[in-house]
Amino acid sequence: MSYPENTSPASPSSSSTRGVSGWWRAFTIALLIVLGLAIASAMSMYEQFKAQLQHMQTQLKTVPQIKTISVLVDDKHAPAMLITHDPQETTLQIQRLNAVVEGQEDGMQLWALSGDKRPVSLGVLTPKLKMQRLNATDKDLAPMDTLAISVENRGGVSPSQGPRLPYLFQGAVIQKAR
Repeated sequence: MSYPENTSPASPSSSSTRGVSGWWRAFTIALLIVLGLAIASAMSMYEQFKAQLQHMQTQLKTVPQIKTISVLVDDKHAPAMLITHDPQETTLQIQRLNAVVEGQEDGMQLWALSGDKRPVSLGVLTPKLKMQRLNATDKDLAPMDTLAISVENRGGVSPSQGPRLPYLFQGAVIQKAR
């Protein structure tokens, strides 16, 4: 076989390799940038989610967790006191719902009642306050099924003496479902 003089055989490098067009390079770079932005956004959103979750958990710890509630009523069954128990704070919150006030020499004392057992004093209410708190743990409240308020001499009576009867206000204790 003879070759013409001016023609040369095709070199393997020029015919077998083709150059990548500039359009594909730009497309690949754009995809890498988009992928990088997507990863950075996902990481940022994850960190924000973690921060929000931590904030919500902190808020949940500070919100009162009412476990026990009681509405004390008078002899006509009109609501007189609303009592709620927050076990996290170990307090009873007492809110007056009526206009009854103590006399000059009288005070109101809160009692926990449970069947035929001896009444347990939970504390003396401060006169004329619409809302107040008394310390009470789960252990103090566990055996009770009724709360009652008696009128006593100012400062209350000793727990060993017990309340004067009849009770001024009384109501069942309701345990919140879990």
